[in-house]
Amino acid sequence: MPSAANTHVYTGADGSILLAPAGEGPEGAAASTVIEGNDLIQVGRVTGVTVQVSSAIRPFHEIGQRYASELRAGNVSVRGQIDRAWLNGALLRLLLGEASEQRPRSAWAQPAFNITLMAENAANPGTRSIVTLHDVKLEQWNLSMPEDDFVMEGARFQALYLSVRDEQG
Repeated sequence: MPSAANTHVYTGADGSILLAPAGEGPEGAAASTVIEGNDLIQVGRVTGVTVQVSSAIRPFHEIGQRYASELRAGNVSVRGQIDRAWLNGALLRLLLGEASEQRPRSAWAQPAFNITLMAENAANPGTRSIVTLHDVKLEQWNLSMPEDDFVMEGARFQALYLSVRDEQG
């Protein structure tokens, strides 16, 4: 039975982020090693998460017409970014896998994992919104070490697809 639309508002304080390996193959196994070895199942010290879903829309224009006569949906992309006030190398290991410790002699499996973003307001327990990003791979890791502010790491990612669910308690 589909759940009713959630009408509550949230702040970042209502959110949590969970990581889980994606699938049983070598990419999921590589992610499992990093996630479990760094106690990264629940991600902490996150200051911002952005998820962007875009669909390539192509207009069809007929000769002699100024407005498009049809819009065609194209490829869908899911990408985003995580900013984190922490530095333990876990995100870098999720990007590079075994290549984060030494240069491998051959190709290696890049870790693939799922990210679950959950928002639940303590004033409305049991009512939550859950977005799950499936088969995520990191595409960029960055480190910011300012002179007089917090050291921050960040990562940009892409996901194969996402699912969304609202739960009413």
